Amino acid sequence: MSDEEPAENISGGDAGGGQSATFDPETAGTRAEAVVDRLGDLYWTKTYGGRDAFECLVRTILSQNTSDKASQPAHDELMERYGSGGRDADSEGAADDTDLARALADADQPELAETISSAGLYNQKSERIIALAQRICEEYGGEDGFDEFVRTSDPEEVRSTLLDMNGVGPKTADCVLLFAGGRGGVFPVDTHVHRIARRMGLAPPDADHETVREHLERDVPAEKCGFGHTAMIQFGREYCSARKPACLDDPDACPLAGHCDQVGVYPASGEVVDPAEAE
Repeated sequence: MSDEEPAENISGGDAGGGQSATFDPETAGTRAEAVVDRLGDLYWTKTYGGRDAFECLVRTILSQNTSDKASQPAHDELMERYGSGGRDADSEGAADDTDLARALADADQPELAETISSAGLYNQKSERIIALAQRICEEYGGEDGFDEFVRTSDPEEVRSTLLDMNGVGPKTADCVLLFAGGRGGVFPVDTHVHRIARRMGLAPPDADHETVREHLERDVPAEKCGFGHTAMIQFGREYCSARKPACLDDPDACPLAGHCDQVGVYPASGEVVDPAEAE
């Protein structure tokens, strides 16, 4: 944890209200909140909100079915070629250098696929990105109009609209609401969150991603959900991996041992299974 903690460390940005939160597992109202509060002793993050909604959408699509290590270069290459200042304003077919959506709506699909090839599934992702850009230009006039919609419209309406877009699933929609809209009460569920919530007993062992989300958003205060999402991912990478969680060899190695049901983890035999397969 940094010696200089940010003053606003949970939901933020104008749309999110810039709310801060106090982490205290002893006064938590639910076990899920106690888990997030304990994570608050380990990890800190800056305020949420403020990212461009369309770029956030594109970035999340690039991250689907791949690692950050693979998707980050693809995002960087895409922004260099199609982002602000990335095209010669005098070249034929050049888009407004401030509007990523218009640039991608007019993009050549094979060229875009080559640009994002490090992210995997690049043909499928390039087709989806172009189609999404065209829809956003048609319905919102470009990235500024889409950004305004994400930041100011009813969250359920935004989520429903995003889920209606081809290639946008619940996690992608929730990430846009959180990281672009700065909305409180949004707890995106990726593979780490899905595994950890069920392993710890915060959601039923056989819960799908949506059911896990419903349990976490019900049991974690709105201003702590964004932090809970990012902190649980970091915790999953550092302590609670899919195949070898820290508690497997040493129960005291896990900082959340006192809050965990260890569903599907069997230290005596060294076996680890998906919580849905636990006896």
